[in-house]
Amino acid sequence: MVFLTNEGASSSSSTCRKKYDVFLSFRGEDTRTGFTTYLYKALEQKGINIFMDDKLPRGEEISAELLKTIEESMILVIVFSKNYAQSKWCLDELVKIVECKENDQMVLLRPIFYNVEPSEVRNQLGNFKIALANHEKEFKDNMGKMLRWREALSKAANVSGSHYQEGRTTYKSEYEFIQGIVEEISSATFNGRPSYDAENLVGINSRVKDIMSLLNIESNEVGILGIHGLPGVGKTTIANVVYSIIAHRFEGSCFLEKVREESINCGMIRLQEKLLSKILQDNYLKVESEFKGTNLIKERIGCKKVLLVLDDVDNSEQIKKLLGKCDWFASGSIVIITTRDKHVLTTLPKGHLIYKVKELGPCEARDLFNMHAFHTNEPKEEDYSKLAELIISYAKGLPLALKVMGSDLCEKSICEWRSAFEMYKNIQHEKIQEILKISFLGLSKNEKDIFLDIASFFKGRKKDYVVKILDACDLYLDSGIERLIDKCLITVKHGTLEMHDLLQQMGREIVQEESKRLENRSRIWCHEDANKLLTRNKGSDDIRGIMWCEPELITVSLRASAFEKMENLKFLIVKNVQTSKKLKYLSNELRLFEWLGYNFSLPSKFFPRKLVGLEVSNSCIRFPKLFKQV
Repeated sequence: MVFLTNEGASSSSSTCRKKYDVFLSFRGEDTRTGFTTYLYKALEQKGINIFMDDKLPRGEEISAELLKTIEESMILVIVFSKNYAQSKWCLDELVKIVECKENDQMVLLRPIFYNVEPSEVRNQLGNFKIALANHEKEFKDNMGKMLRWREALSKAANVSGSHYQEGRTTYKSEYEFIQGIVEEISSATFNGRPSYDAENLVGINSRVKDIMSLLNIESNEVGILGIHGLPGVGKTTIANVVYSIIAHRFEGSCFLEKVREESINCGMIRLQEKLLSKILQDNYLKVESEFKGTNLIKERIGCKKVLLVLDDVDNSEQIKKLLGKCDWFASGSIVIITTRDKHVLTTLPKGHLIYKVKELGPCEARDLFNMHAFHTNEPKEEDYSKLAELIISYAKGLPLALKVMGSDLCEKSICEWRSAFEMYKNIQHEKIQEILKISFLGLSKNEKDIFLDIASFFKGRKKDYVVKILDACDLYLDSGIERLIDKCLITVKHGTLEMHDLLQQMGREIVQEESKRLENRSRIWCHEDANKLLTRNKGSDDIRGIMWCEPELITVSLRASAFEKMENLKFLIVKNVQTSKKLKYLSNELRLFEWLGYNFSLPSKFFPRKLVGLEVSNSCIRFPKLFKQV
């Protein structure tokens, strides 16, 4: 097994990106020409970045450069061999390695006992006893060093590792033994590489440390932790860091992102399939119903020690359908749930833990804002510094607001800063949504349209696909998308357009404020609003797009002329809706047409020559005719 220490409070040691995946400590005369070289080559072939300590010149004292290298490595592998303790250099290395483990650094300690019994190292017997006795003669005036060496040997040998004894081992060959180590280290380095930008995190370390102490990783009890707090306060980021640190300890692990959103867009069955597939490593697993999915999770995962994170849960039914009553997991399992609503956590089993994520403190808030506004720890000019303090105070420690405002003001003149702050002061403090709206107000009309289209219809879609659709609307996407990314209004993750929920809600509220009358708004995305608009035969040229996605399949009676008043309609997305009548009109301005299960042929005068996106599966549409029209 490999062991990971709790993540600590020092940003320089804990969350900094590690320079090396593996640091190899070994006695060169024992294993350099054999075992360690073979291990090094096998790890290298796996694409693992390794440092072998014979790359530095040897001297009487271990160098500062080598000490730094140990700190910069994620996995510290010690190859204990018969003559390891003869080397003062190796023993000094070992002291530093154990120190890194005990100082709350994000490191893994991996001992290998090669042709030596772990008890010999732990208790300093045999060759280790002889070697240390010889050292004592040399260091009789420095017994503190001897004590540190002995303690380091005992502590390192107490960590569970791998043992190879020639002629007395369960492994068929040394090759097989090495392959087992390589697979384990490969898995650990994959899990240990953070799925977050560690260099740009502020204020995370102390919160992660608090959570790690709450979880008590060494316990055999099932740990259940709820993380809650304001939107944009960093709940998901913190859970992600904790997950990256401890995932390797479990038989299986799964981080289910955006449970609230995914349960609406994809359904609970898809979330159940994701959970099962990740834990069981089975990408072909299918779930027939929510009830069967819940039972399958209990039957297939209940016997395993697992780490599960449910991110952004907004009702207890989601927890119930994914985790039951959270009482079927094997000893040592951990469940983490992030939510905006603390009430959701009341349904968890008795004894569950709750951690509230607090807003950033003054120093943390200043660091985060300055990082985005100045790309440094502090502004160079006093005028900027004074304004920065006022803006930081106004944000009241909300990380998302600090990041958005900092990015918005980056490289702006002092006059623009003053103007922006005056604008900030006119917005009430408690209305966090309005803080985020500041970035939107600084966009050009073209950029605003792109942002509102993404917020209304295209969040979570592939960027390249959306670019083609919006390009067909003459929105000059090349500069527009990059501008939105620069202002932190959208992000692109694995080729997908993403947007924080608060920002999406802000954009949709801007559209709602266009008019109290549905037919006079530019975009309709709420299924209740779409239902009301279309079943009552309302509409106008103002409507740019409609997304009508019912949570369950319904059949409605639409008039044949339901879309007749919407000549400028560019996006029509319909799911889980069947109509009992054939439509006589659809806008020829459509760029995107998605209607799953449309049961009739298309209107005879429908000629969408600018159509880019088409999704009409399970429909009765005649494609040759449609393509001819297009």
